[in-house]
Amino acid sequence: MKALICNDDGITASGILAAKKAVEEICETYVVAPEVQQSGIGHALTLYEPLRVNEYTLRDGSKGYGVSGTPTDAVTIGLFEIIDEKPDLMISGINTGYNIGKAELTTSGTLGAAIEAATFGIPTIAISKEVTQDHVKFENGAVEIDFDFAGKMLNKIAKIILKKGLPEGIDLINVNIPENPVYEEFEVVRLGERMYTPVIDTRTDPRGKPYYWIGGEPYELDEPGSDGYELRKAQKTTVTPLKIDLTGDLSLLKEWLE
Repeated sequence: MKALICNDDGITASGILAAKKAVEEICETYVVAPEVQQSGIGHALTLYEPLRVNEYTLRDGSKGYGVSGTPTDAVTIGLFEIIDEKPDLMISGINTGYNIGKAELTTSGTLGAAIEAATFGIPTIAISKEVTQDHVKFENGAVEIDFDFAGKMLNKIAKIILKKGLPEGIDLINVNIPENPVYEEFEVVRLGERMYTPVIDTRTDPRGKPYYWIGGEPYELDEPGSDGYELRKAQKTTVTPLKIDLTGDLSLLKEWLE
């Protein structure tokens, strides 16, 4: 059994090492990730400049590969250049900060990497951990966060996938770990509406020209049964099944066009 492990926080991030540790006893692991923090870059692919790949010695003494591009670039390099065959599992994470809701899911580099692997029919887990310390979410490198519980839950669900595969019609799963979990079970949930309510911070540069920072406040209106509510309010580990096929109802469109 082989597993490709990627992320959007960078090759030196604490979460990717925690993911490796969680599954290294059940499968051979290949760690391939962006060299630097790539949060929010989504499913972007580098097409107009060359990519570099450098070997890294991870903090546990093992080898990893840093790619000078996006999470999707790292998955592509990992699948078609570093691993000599299709892996049995792909893990994207463990991300610092949750990835929930419909609105921002496709902007997530964690999900971008996961979606790329899933397009090749590889059973895929995107996994993220809630943190309330906002300043650590975009750190480039190691962070002082306890990933032990997240690793335990990742190990549990990875074993299920390696034994059974994913259910028919599901391309990947999105797992979110609460900061203060209440029990060691998975709560199967739908996507909520949003992860954040956008906030635009407008400032003025020394020449009097405006510039902008895009930020956000946590979305507070999700209802029970959604990932946002069950993770943040109920402190449950959530699992959401995802499909890559975004095709809507063809018959409805045909009827609308008549």
